[in-house]
Amino acid sequence: MHAPDTLHDVVVLIPAFNGQADLERTLQSFSEPSAVCVLIVDDGSTPPLVAPVIGGMEIKILRMARNGGIEGALQAGIDALARRGVRYAARIDTGDLATPERLSKQRAYLEAHPNVAVLGMWTHVVSTSGAPLFDLRPPTEPAAIRRAMLMRSCFAHPSLMLRIDAVMAAGNYRADYRAAEDLDLVLRLMARHDGANLPEFGLYYELNERGISATKRRTQTLSTLRLQLRYMRAGNSLDWIGIAKNCAHLLLPYRALRGLKAKLLRRSSAA
Repeated sequence: MHAPDTLHDVVVLIPAFNGQADLERTLQSFSEPSAVCVLIVDDGSTPPLVAPVIGGMEIKILRMARNGGIEGALQAGIDALARRGVRYAARIDTGDLATPERLSKQRAYLEAHPNVAVLGMWTHVVSTSGAPLFDLRPPTEPAAIRRAMLMRSCFAHPSLMLRIDAVMAAGNYRADYRAAEDLDLVLRLMARHDGANLPEFGLYYELNERGISATKRRTQTLSTLRLQLRYMRAGNSLDWIGIAKNCAHLLLPYRALRGLKAKLLRRSSAA
């Protein structure tokens, strides 16, 4: 007897620029009870990315004419999935690894909670060699996320599953806030819907010094600050703390901040 096709309306969305080997490692990490569909948006890779043959996985590639950045690649990917009538887009990035049945768990939650448009999971942060660094356990309930969403990162972007019709109604990904396109989208989604996190680990996130958070750190910080000022609630003390933290990010070196964050999170995990 075949397993039911529980993921028929879910597609894994991966924007990618080069990194064929890392892409294949990410795809091979998925372990689900039914077939997994994947859309890779090749953002002008040289040479072009190739869809690997992996059992239980249907992989398609959407090629961008030139490298234009993650914001445009994600927008094009969501547009393509919306045209196909796909209900849910599951994000992951090249180099990251999924835990078993991550997609099935997220889809089941979204089916049971139609008011939730963005669903994340807790995340193991690892080095490029796979060594554990620290864990991210953001708030799980919509009310707690809404209160803290300008103070801290309440979602690990590569862990998200998104309700595509809600994303399209909110205006899709956009390039207005460079390197903070995930926060921009989440804030627009949560103006009309709820966001939540499953209280279990769904992702191994590779902390790579060639990633956006490192190479575009100042751009990301300034974009985040603009979003914080736009959505700020004067009566919420956590919003003020978030703005102060971001100002500190502009002044302190990236490695010093990363080391401090890792130390605090390791201490929190041990408590």
